[in-house]
Amino acid sequence: MTPQIKKLCGNFKLGEAPHWDSETQTLYFVDINGYTINKYVPATRKHTSAHVGKNVSVIIPIQGKKDQFVISLERELAIVTWDGESSRPSKVETLLEVDQNTKNVFNDGKCDPSGRLWIGSMGGPPVVIADIPLAKGTLYSVQKGVVKSHFGGIGIANGIAFNTELAKMYYIDSRTGTVDQYDFDIKKGTVSNGKPVFTASKNGLQGVVFDGMTIDTDGNLYIATWGGRIIKIDPRRPETLLDTIQMPAQIISSVCFGGPNLDELFVTSGQVGITPGEHDGAVFTVTGLEARGFAEVKVIL
Repeated sequence: MTPQIKKLCGNFKLGEAPHWDSETQTLYFVDINGYTINKYVPATRKHTSAHVGKNVSVIIPIQGKKDQFVISLERELAIVTWDGESSRPSKVETLLEVDQNTKNVFNDGKCDPSGRLWIGSMGGPPVVIADIPLAKGTLYSVQKGVVKSHFGGIGIANGIAFNTELAKMYYIDSRTGTVDQYDFDIKKGTVSNGKPVFTASKNGLQGVVFDGMTIDTDGNLYIATWGGRIIKIDPRRPETLLDTIQMPAQIISSVCFGGPNLDELFVTSGQVGITPGEHDGAVFTVTGLEARGFAEVKVIL
């Protein structure tokens, strides 16, 4: 790869959860610790945001609903109505709450190709990773307003990607130092037989924290790291590191494919727990990857 990296907007406290809306050619993302949902339109280079007042870790458009999104608000999932211009949403409706009577918050989430939302929780807001209690989180799925728990014991719920051709789900708990693979039944909405397919310590990545990820049409995974880089791996060949993209920010939080041809990698970053430099907390685009992704899936409620 000969990637070209360009800063689009920012800087944010902890940019996360990029979602490319192919229908409108728009990038949505959140600033978790800044309590905002955000919109960036590459064609006009316009960035707008709305303050939601709480820890927010995902924003996903709702299928068939104009200006409506599912977002997380600490332990709740909510439906927000936002015109993409106003500084606050016009309406916020609670959909459900999990992990009641705890300090847990939702973290990363993504829809599978059927429009089912998968989202995990963790033991507290993402400020200092080492301070987040171990094994407090749970992976949930949400379909038609019904929430289902799949497994617990999660440190920091993070990257999710699906390969429906192979019937696999790939998943990251940032406290384990691994990328894990699960058998995935999209009809039943179940996962099973989890096992590591890539380990930081086995690939010279000691101290690197895995965060969000996405998948290309060739089945390779692109993983954002709290280590200033994006790594590309082949999960079908365990412990195979294909490439590394060094980024101009220290904390790379998540990635998604987008653009008119789905061949641009949008990248979020953050500033938490570090002395920020010029580009920390920015949103970037990476081109020249010679790869394409899949269209992001909207949530079906």
